[in-house]
Amino acid sequence: LHSKTTISAAKEFSHDRLWLNGIEEDITKNKRMHNCFRETRAIRQAMEAKAEAEGTPIEPLSTYPVHVCSENNFPTAAGLASSASGLAALVYTLSQLFELTISTSEVSRIARQGSGSACRSLFGGFVAWEMGEKADGSDSYAVQIAPETHWPDLQALICVVSDAKKGTSSTAGMQSTIKTSLLMNERINNIVPARMEGMKKAVLDRDFQSFAELTMRDSNQFHAVCLDTYPPIFYMNDTSRAIIQLIHEYNATSPDGKLKAAYTYDAGPNAVIYAP
Repeated sequence: LHSKTTISAAKEFSHDRLWLNGIEEDITKNKRMHNCFRETRAIRQAMEAKAEAEGTPIEPLSTYPVHVCSENNFPTAAGLASSASGLAALVYTLSQLFELTISTSEVSRIARQGSGSACRSLFGGFVAWEMGEKADGSDSYAVQIAPETHWPDLQALICVVSDAKKGTSSTAGMQSTIKTSLLMNERINNIVPARMEGMKKAVLDRDFQSFAELTMRDSNQFHAVCLDTYPPIFYMNDTSRAIIQLIHEYNATSPDGKLKAAYTYDAGPNAVIYAP
């Protein structure tokens, strides 16, 4: 799975335009993408003003419209984070085009405004999205816990159960859950913080037993919260549930009682299976 993004800026362009897999998209109503354009342009604009004041002017790229060409081979809106991948690539490419001298975590903060999950997609390896405490969200960004070389024998298998567009988008689903699910407050306040610490430790220790159980338990609880939303949200289908059963039966065959594989589902029916 990959996203590949190319961006050009020119004063001759009339307005910002975007092509996704060769088809032009109307981005005039895409507020979240405009957030990414606005934030990166503002940083570039400050750089241009500083250079001007110092008598060493640089190209006023912040004033030029951009043309964006994005290609990805993800099934779109099927719960496999195609938007996260695309927006991470978009913001990273804008930061390169504008020659922004900011950290990857800062780039991730901007990408988060396009798609929450995009902030995790700027790094390789094992990444934590820190919630932050500030009301303006400026300290909500991603940090790398360990590089991709840290746990070389851990494999991720993606089972595309359905590549159809899901009935409830991730953003709309989350907004509905926050408003109506009583279980969600318990999850946010009491369960997720401890699980984040447990998961960081499991990754750093390369402890597959803890990693696998935490992964499956958290996936199950996320979908329980979706069911607790009113009206309920059904992201998984019969095939998704059959894969869950299969993994538990497969783990039950282990002679020493150790877990051999783990499943997790995002906002969609498609399974990600981890195994050594």
